[in-house]
Amino acid sequence: MSWNPCIEPKCPSADEINSIETLIVPRARDLGGFEVRRALPAAKRQMVGPFIFFDQMGPAEFVTGGGGIDVRPHPHIGIATVTYLFKGEFQHRDSLGTEQMIYPGEVNWMIAGKGITHSERTSAQTRANPHSLFGIQTWVAQPESEEDGDPGFEHFGKEDLPLIEAEGKRLRLILGSVYGERAPVSVFSDMFYADVHLDPGAMLPLPDDHEDRGVYVLDGTVVVSGDTFEAGQMMVFRPGERAALQAGEQGARLMLLGGETLKGPRYIWWNFVASSQDKIEAAKQAWRDGDWQNGRFSLPPGDTDEFISLPDN
Repeated sequence: MSWNPCIEPKCPSADEINSIETLIVPRARDLGGFEVRRALPAAKRQMVGPFIFFDQMGPAEFVTGGGGIDVRPHPHIGIATVTYLFKGEFQHRDSLGTEQMIYPGEVNWMIAGKGITHSERTSAQTRANPHSLFGIQTWVAQPESEEDGDPGFEHFGKEDLPLIEAEGKRLRLILGSVYGERAPVSVFSDMFYADVHLDPGAMLPLPDDHEDRGVYVLDGTVVVSGDTFEAGQMMVFRPGERAALQAGEQGARLMLLGGETLKGPRYIWWNFVASSQDKIEAAKQAWRDGDWQNGRFSLPPGDTDEFISLPDN
């Protein structure tokens, strides 16, 4: 597919306007040899469009056999989760009975609604050899009208997602719509989420038909308004202003995200997101009660031997 993201006769220049509203520098945390950088929620900004959680996982190398990731079964409400990998794999199981491997460039879209549990683990086959893991985990907050809906799950392979290529730019659309293309994932509000490669010096005008727009630099550098931004930084742009960025001398890899802001506040506690504190408290009580067979939550079939307990605070 080809694109022409500049609607106006002249594309904005990367140093025309100081269009950045907020700069977020995630703090890295070492989880026993596995590094995580959390960009959202941040002190300066809770959300970008409907995106309320954004974690960079790795890159990590498991150099001996037996290593891997074990995210034990745990609950969610009020969000949809996206795991998007650049290297490695996960085995996903959830309380709907889904069992789905995910590999680089694919999409697992899990809708929590009123309640779902899931686990993500490195498969036994991968553990047997040295392997890598690198990816992004994202939560998308649901509109209030969807919070109490039924949970769901969708999977799309790499070949199912729109790929846009032109003039030193390569964009794979993961969620929503941007630059005239739409991903097949069943989203519930206006949004966009994309994986972008830029050749050295390539220009990327940001979409101007979305309310909120953010860019996370995964690799390389980009120039915006004359300033250079490095890997591990997220820029949030002013609504309504034309904006562009330019890749540095080594090129860049980016994640683009944003969309329509949600009406009203969102409360977030542990793995629960909701439009009211009462909904958070009800979910806490349901998980604390632990009625896995007849209650609000059940454990994923095939992964019922352990789970993550409710935190103390």
